[in-house]
Amino acid sequence: MKHIVSVLCAAVLLAACSTTNQISYLQDTESGYKPIRTEDLVIRLAPGDQVAIIVTCKDPTLTTLFNLPYIAQMIGSTGTGSAATSGQRVCSYLVDSEGNIDFPLAGKIKIAGHSREEVSEIVKNVLQDKNLIKDPVVTVEFVNLGVSVMGEVAHPGRFAISQDCLTVMDALALAGDLTITGRRDNVKLVREENGERKVYVLNLTRAEDVFRSPAFYIRQNDLLYVEPNPMRIRQASVNGNNVLSASFWISVASLAATITVVVTNVLRAK
Repeated sequence: MKHIVSVLCAAVLLAACSTTNQISYLQDTESGYKPIRTEDLVIRLAPGDQVAIIVTCKDPTLTTLFNLPYIAQMIGSTGTGSAATSGQRVCSYLVDSEGNIDFPLAGKIKIAGHSREEVSEIVKNVLQDKNLIKDPVVTVEFVNLGVSVMGEVAHPGRFAISQDCLTVMDALALAGDLTITGRRDNVKLVREENGERKVYVLNLTRAEDVFRSPAFYIRQNDLLYVEPNPMRIRQASVNGNNVLSASFWISVASLAATITVVVTNVLRAK
């Protein structure tokens, strides 16, 4: 009987070690680790994106010709960009199917395929080349860009992209991190590329897998899905089988220990 208890306790310890290996991130790293990662992916605008463009200069009266009016921010809006503060946001420009925006007095300006910093420089040069304004300062903010996070995370939902470089780890952090029942080794990212849906699979327990993946940097409209682990699936099932769960083995070990004590006391009494 004591042998059985020892085996059961060993099984519990092994299960605990296995759980640790399944939930820890970037396990193949040490102090000073320098991963080889893909090139920084700056968000580049595409048709259908919306941007807010604000022009400022020494003469405030001139800027009113180029800046769209502010409108009241919609109730329940989750925008986090600087263009969505104080309960108001500036009207945005929609990038058309050809990659252009229609800018006041300047006409069509092609911005698709460019980063936020590049768009700022493009608009500034157009205004100066056409002698519309001198020494302008152009600020560009994302308006409708976001990433969706679903599955086993603390706060699933769609989150605004307000920075030029957003990593998959940043996106998961926005969603409150994975729950304890989320699979770290099989996180899926769905992305539209050249009109087709492509799925990338990430193993968050391995740094090399994460940093080398094309999915390390988030793009607008990406979808992250975190699968539930087997324990979570069993819990969600009406006829779930919890026989393989750690709690089950702990209960068995506890019961076996109790039986051992009772049997030992009975034998001693004889």
